[in-house]
Amino acid sequence: MLTYGQAYYDLKNALLSLYDEGESAAIAHAIMEHITDADKLERLTEKDRQFTEAQQQQYTDTKELLLKATPVQYIVGKTWFMNREFMVNDSVLIPRPETEELVDWVVKDNAGKSPAIIDIGTGSGCIAVSLKLDLPQSTVTACDVSSGALLVARMNASNLNATVEVKHIDFLNPEQVATLDKYDIIVSNPPYIPESDKATIHSNVLNHEPHVALFVPTSDALLFYRIIADFGKTHLNEDGLIYCELDRDYSMQAKELFEAMGYTDVEVRKDMAGNTRMLKAILKK
Repeated sequence: MLTYGQAYYDLKNALLSLYDEGESAAIAHAIMEHITDADKLERLTEKDRQFTEAQQQQYTDTKELLLKATPVQYIVGKTWFMNREFMVNDSVLIPRPETEELVDWVVKDNAGKSPAIIDIGTGSGCIAVSLKLDLPQSTVTACDVSSGALLVARMNASNLNATVEVKHIDFLNPEQVATLDKYDIIVSNPPYIPESDKATIHSNVLNHEPHVALFVPTSDALLFYRIIADFGKTHLNEDGLIYCELDRDYSMQAKELFEAMGYTDVEVRKDMAGNTRMLKAILKK
């Protein structure tokens, strides 16, 4: 049986074929904590402790998955978002730091208010749940086309004690969209990668994260932004707001789209990496 110390270095070194030194170390630490239920300090002080037979088998199976570029978050079944632990699996996208920046923008703009919010394409529910918890007077609806995603969103809302209404809605189906109410805020991290760009996507995303949440079903990268803007024209209250995450390559086209559809004060922002990744638009009536 491997010791804790041997297993950590074995895994970290194996991961260097896929990731850089820092990311390999971080993944190896996360997996070791998942298998041993011991934090980094505990494992350091017990580096010569051997795996049990069950832990050794789990380690072997997990290493095989990791070397197939399976994201570590799917293996451990959780990730952190807005300082909260969210359940994730391969039915949902793994929440990313730039999405935290989008949520933070919504929260800061609307602190102390009681808006009716809809999250379009909720996935894990990380946006909807975070908004409900950080804007406690709000009412939040989360919708998605994926039944698997909605199950995860419901579990996260329950685990984090967030009152969020979860609905199965296909935004490509006008009859389903027509059943929705009016809102003060629309927020979305919609699919925006054209199918033609698949070759540019890292294998750990392309081969494991849900394509329905990543790719638009046509060559039109702005498809869902157009649908969201159109939805807002009939389902936003006066001075309603839209906040969207963007693909940096289509950010200015998205801005122009919202302006052309009658939205005002359309603003785009850069994320912490300097990429234009967020948009806010206002609908004056």
